[in-house]
Amino acid sequence: MSHIPQIDYDTASDEIRAAHDEEVRVRGRMTNMKRTLLHSPVAHRIYAEWFTLREELRPTLDDRAIWFLSHSISEAMKSPIAMGFFRRAFANAGIDFHTDVPSEDEQRLIAFGRAIVADSNAVTEEIWVGLKARYDAKALVDLVAFSGIMVATALFNNVVEVEFDKELEPFVD
Repeated sequence: MSHIPQIDYDTASDEIRAAHDEEVRVRGRMTNMKRTLLHSPVAHRIYAEWFTLREELRPTLDDRAIWFLSHSISEAMKSPIAMGFFRRAFANAGIDFHTDVPSEDEQRLIAFGRAIVADSNAVTEEIWVGLKARYDAKALVDLVAFSGIMVATALFNNVVEVEFDKELEPFVD
């Protein structure tokens, strides 16, 4: 059971209802994590910057690369909700997550995601050399910031024990 309940839209403040409605308008849905975060519209807005950084990275990283990176962070953080979210993204794109072979660039991003969770003070020189060969300084800054928000997202779900979204259940094994 979640340590923090989801908002009750009917009794929520105007500010919370407005943030909820905007999220649904922009993204088309409302997850249990977002319903929980909305107790603080500021916290919700900060976590939603994941989407802003995703767009900044879009010219450099396609969806698959982002999904592999995000899933590797989610898996390293042992966050079933986050893992399910990205496995569903793969499935919706017609990709079998369990059998698909990541490209060399995707493997590098997976290694980076795992490394930052294992010990953010010890990302290997090999990983950094590979990243620097592929991405410019702006992309690297966006990549690290994006990854940090992904860590924060998994952490929030884990610490709060956010109620599992039913639509993600088929994607967690």
